[in-house]
Amino acid sequence: TQALFNQDKINDLLRHEIQQAVNDLLESELTAFLGYDPYARNGWNTGNSRNGAYFRKIDTQFGSIEVQVPRDRNGMFHQHTLPDYKQHTDLLEDMVIKLYSKGVTTREIANLIEKMYGSHYIVQLKCLISLSK
Repeated sequence: TQALFNQDKINDLLRHEIQQAVNDLLESELTAFLGYDPYARNGWNTGNSRNGAYFRKIDTQFGSIEVQVPRDRNGMFHQHTLPDYKQHTDLLEDMVIKLYSKGVTTREIANLIEKMYGSHYIVQLKCLISLSK
């Protein structure tokens, strides 16, 4: 029973499942865009085809995952599953903005973040709050 409640193993399992689901979803998105399945004969000589993939690392609450974002030959495919140019979720940033909007001072927020995450987030805090105004 101890193995069932090991948080690292649970996180590894969830991270693997999320990674597989996102990769499958991205591939399905390209299939829908092109209008034919991989290796299908009706895709031959259509003017556009699959053209490999590029890799992105995405941070999730269960750890980092690596996704393969597929490409098309003409460069017209744009995936909608993942936000562009983001490598992590914005949970911390959203929390900071909400706390600031409720009247919590920047010093109090900085102290809270330092206790939770360490001092390397404090420099970004002032920049983030100035952008949210």
